[in-house]
Amino acid sequence: MAELKTKRNKASVKDFLAKIKDPRTRADAQTIVTMMHEAAGAKPEMWGSSIVGFGSYHYKGRSGREGDWPLVGFSPRKQNLTLYIMPGFQRYADLMGKLGKFKTGGSCLYIKHLDDVHLPTLKKLVRESVKVMKKAGK
Repeated sequence: MAELKTKRNKASVKDFLAKIKDPRTRADAQTIVTMMHEAAGAKPEMWGSSIVGFGSYHYKGRSGREGDWPLVGFSPRKQNLTLYIMPGFQRYADLMGKLGKFKTGGSCLYIKHLDDVHLPTLKKLVRESVKVMKKAGK
């Protein structure tokens, strides 16, 4: 079985964020760092070369693959901000209806800019997802 390539590492989150070329995306990323840090109660860490994660949990999939992954995280991609909401979105239908302009896929929430979403709703979604993941890890 192939080893998971995206792992927590010692790379600098500050340096990673400073390299974001678009000033608007860089500012959005800083806001997301603050939001996720408060929700997870964990400092930001790099996972792989492009994911900023907070906290971690151990998973074991049906295939037998297992590993560690952030409780919550994000990546400032070229096309959009990708937020990793690990429980997925089915349980959050009410919040998703109030969020604004976004797309989802699996556990990924794709947002072009934070101005496109209702920030208090996004904060609540992040907080609630962290609570679910912390409970699942016990």
